[in-house]
Amino acid sequence: MAEDLRAAVASSTKRLNSSSEVVERLEENGHQNKRLKRDADEEDAEDQSKKSPKRKIVLLMAYSGKGYHGMQRNVGSSQFKTIEDDLVSALVQSGCIPENHGEDMKKMSFQRCARTDKGVSAAGQIVSLKVRLIDDILEKINNHLPSHIRILGLKRVTGGFNSKNKCDARTYSYMLPTFAFAHKDHDVQEEVYRLDKETLAKVNKLLVCYKGTHNFHNFTSQKGPRDPSAKRYIMEMYCGEPFVRENMEFAVIRVKGQSFMMHQIRKMIGLVIAIVKGYAAESIIERSWGEEKVDVPKAPGLGLVLERVHFEKYNRRFGNDGLHEPLEWTEEEEKIAVFKEQYIYPTIINTEREEKSMANWLNTLSIHDFNSSAVGMQANNKNSKNSSDLEGSDGCDDDSD
Repeated sequence: MAEDLRAAVASSTKRLNSSSEVVERLEENGHQNKRLKRDADEEDAEDQSKKSPKRKIVLLMAYSGKGYHGMQRNVGSSQFKTIEDDLVSALVQSGCIPENHGEDMKKMSFQRCARTDKGVSAAGQIVSLKVRLIDDILEKINNHLPSHIRILGLKRVTGGFNSKNKCDARTYSYMLPTFAFAHKDHDVQEEVYRLDKETLAKVNKLLVCYKGTHNFHNFTSQKGPRDPSAKRYIMEMYCGEPFVRENMEFAVIRVKGQSFMMHQIRKMIGLVIAIVKGYAAESIIERSWGEEKVDVPKAPGLGLVLERVHFEKYNRRFGNDGLHEPLEWTEEEEKIAVFKEQYIYPTIINTEREEKSMANWLNTLSIHDFNSSAVGMQANNKNSKNSSDLEGSDGCDDDSD
């Protein structure tokens, strides 16, 4: 009997130990399964991020350039802040691109259409790049940008699209106070001056002279008279009707061309101002296209805005192929206009009133020698350099990225 009892107890203990081992194994398996599931979920989330479709797109950008050293990013240099520094940071933070793409922009095939320089603004800059097409992409990018930089539109483009190379033409505007056109012999008060119809007509008569293909070597510091790339094609150039802002009258000059060289637009406008004010003869425009070196003054950078870039050939080929949209921004025009009114025009007007960049530059016109060629120009340029370069260059250096 005792032996039977001991055997029963031993058997019961063995079963309990066996059950305990089973429970422990089940618990261990359960924990292992949970760990496996958690790891799998994390991998799925990572894979989902990696699997977000990467597509070549273009972004429509608007920005006020004051306080920035131009558009183009200088990777590795934090001394001078650029528009692209803020843009790339927003793209990384929003999850559109991985962080290493921000460090090496070639990895996302990034290209800007035009390289605006120090202080220059844009209402219609276009950049092309590859991004992850996340939900609410524009809202998420803009949430990480300052209010004076906005992404206003996005379109899908072909895989090999390059915003700089596919661009047919660029349109810039130049906003300036109209007292710049007052004749040098007239003593004018800046806030009282109003542009009359005869002077506006003369301005437009001179601006239209730039239309067509000409040798603009005198309108940049980079090209010689026999450099074929100094020849540029201007499609249109005109000055619009004046308007009053904060008691001062302004006007906007628009110019559309295939591409522009460094300082070209500012010098084109500077020479017209010099003629209208009576410092130079009208014949100097035609003379400037010859091989002779002509002293051409450079208007301040304040007021220059990249208005629009044109992709007419691309639109004809791909705009209606059923897969891609034409690169036109009709639906965004209202947002562009609102941005200019909120950020670009007030910056130009307030900076002009506070720093008087145009008024100070006008005082340097008298030291230019518009009748001479290369003789004496170096001294004149040296004297006027400090005042005319304070605003930075116009950044129309479209062909030297």
